[in-house]
Amino acid sequence: MSAPTMDRVEQQSPMTHREIMEALSGLLLVLFVAMASSTIVSTALPKIIGDLNGSQTQYTWVVTATLLTATATTPIWGKLSDLYSKKLLVQLSIVLFVLGSLAAGFTQTTEQLIAARAFQGIGMGGVQALVQVAIATMIPPRERGRYNGYLGGVMALATVGGPLLGGLIVDTEALGWRWCFFIGAPFAVIALLVLQKTLHLPVIRRENVKVDYLGATLIAAGVSVILIWVSFVDGSFGWVSWQTFAMVGGGLALLGIATRVESRVAEPVVPLPIVRQRTTALAILGSLAVGMAMFGGSVFLGQYFQIGRGYSPTEAGLLMIPMMIGIMLSSTIAGKAMTKSGKIKPYVVAGTIILVIGFAGLSVLDHETPLWYIGSAMALVGVGVGMSMQNLVLAVQNTVSLKDIGAASSTVAFFRSLGGTIGVSVLGAVLARRVTDSINEQLTAMGVPAGGGSGTSSLNLSSLPESIQHVVRSAYGDATGHIFLISMGIAVIGVVAAVAMKPAKLRSTVDVTAPAKVPAATK
Repeated sequence: MSAPTMDRVEQQSPMTHREIMEALSGLLLVLFVAMASSTIVSTALPKIIGDLNGSQTQYTWVVTATLLTATATTPIWGKLSDLYSKKLLVQLSIVLFVLGSLAAGFTQTTEQLIAARAFQGIGMGGVQALVQVAIATMIPPRERGRYNGYLGGVMALATVGGPLLGGLIVDTEALGWRWCFFIGAPFAVIALLVLQKTLHLPVIRRENVKVDYLGATLIAAGVSVILIWVSFVDGSFGWVSWQTFAMVGGGLALLGIATRVESRVAEPVVPLPIVRQRTTALAILGSLAVGMAMFGGSVFLGQYFQIGRGYSPTEAGLLMIPMMIGIMLSSTIAGKAMTKSGKIKPYVVAGTIILVIGFAGLSVLDHETPLWYIGSAMALVGVGVGMSMQNLVLAVQNTVSLKDIGAASSTVAFFRSLGGTIGVSVLGAVLARRVTDSINEQLTAMGVPAGGGSGTSSLNLSSLPESIQHVVRSAYGDATGHIFLISMGIAVIGVVAAVAMKPAKLRSTVDVTAPAKVPAATK
C-alpha cells in the first residue's frame, strides 16, 4: 500500500468576470490554433498527398496519427493537472505543439509528415484537455454554460474555419501547403505570452504520488494496434487471417492488462471509479459519437468536395460554412439557456437527435447531390455537435470534486478523441475499399487494366488522364455517402446515452462542497 496522499491547496479569491475573460482570451486562442491545425489539413490534404504521391491509407493516417497521440496522452495531461501546476502544463503543451507544427511544415515525404503530425498530437492533446480543466477550475458549472458559448464558438470556427483557411493557403501560390502547418506557430506563441500574464489558477500540491505511465502506455499501445489493423485489414491481409487474430487479440489483451493496472494503482490515468459512475459512463458513449461527427465530418467532406465534386480547396472550405454556423449558433444559444435554467440533459438529448438526422441526410450523398441539400444536412450536423459536445464534458464536471476535475474532464475528452480517431480510421478504411473497388470496376468496364497502368496516386488528379479523372471523381463522390450512413448508426448510440442520463441541476460552486469547507476536507 502506498502512503496516504497529502494535499495542500493554494487558496485564492474567486476570479471576477473581467479576469475570467482575460484568461479565456489566451485559452481560447490556443484552443483555436490546436483545433484548427487538426481541421486545416482537411481541405489541404488532397493537394498535400497528391504532391507527395501518397495513398488513401496515408491520407487517413495523416489525420489519424495526430488524433491517436492526442488521445493517448490526454489522460496523462489530465492526471498531471490534478497533481501539478495547470498553468505550467498548459504552457508545456503549447511548446510541444509549436515544435510539432514546425516539423510537419518541413517534411518531405508522407511518412515524415505522419511522424511529425503524431508528435504534434502530443501537444494538441494537452491543449484540448487542459483548456477544459482550466475553465472548470475558474468557473462554477452553473455559470460555465454561458462561457461554453464562447468555447463552442471557437470550436465551430476552428472546425469549419480551419478548412477554409487551409483552402486559401493551398490556393495561394506564394504560400503553398506547408504554411498550413507554419501558420499556427506564431499564434500559439502569442497565446503562451497572454496566459503567462492572465492565467492564475489554484494549485493542489500532493505528496507521495506517482503518475501511472505504465497504464497510459498500455492504453496507447492497445488502441494503436487495433487502429493499425483497421487500416490494413481486407487490403494487405484478410479478415480471417493470422494477422487479424494477432493484432485484434493483442490489442484487446493490452487493453485488458491496462484495465487491471488502472484498477490497482493509487493514481490511475483513467480513474475507474469515476468512469463507472452513470453520468460519466453515458457521457463517454455520447462523446464517442460526437467525436466521430466532429472529425469525420470535416475530414471527409473536404475530400468529397474536392475529389468527388471538383471544387478548389478554397471553395471546399466555403462550402463547409453551414456546419460552422450550426455549431456556433447552437452552442451559444444552448449555453445561455443552460445557465438560465440550470438544466443540461434536454439540450444534450436534442443535440444527439439532431446529429442523427444530419448524418441521415448526408448518407445519401453522391457525386451529383445538390449543394443546397448538402448544406442543410451539414448545418444539422453542426447544430447537433454544438449542443452536445461541450455539454457532455460539463455533465461530468458537474458531478466530481475540484481535485478530480482534471482526470474527469480528460477522461471524457480522451474518449471523444478516441471516437474521432476510430471514426477517421474506420471510415477512411471503408472509403478506401469502396473507392478502390469502384475505380477498378469502372476501369474494367472501359477496357482499362485496374490501376490505369500508372503508378500515380488517384488523389493526384492533375496527373491523370481526363477520362480517369472522371472515374476517380465519381468513385469518391458516390462512396462518401456510405461512410455517413455508418456514422448515423453510431450516432444513435449517442442518443441512447443522452436519454439514459439522469437529470441534474448544474451546481453554482466550483467545488462540490462550499469553499469554506475545503481546508477541513483536505487536512
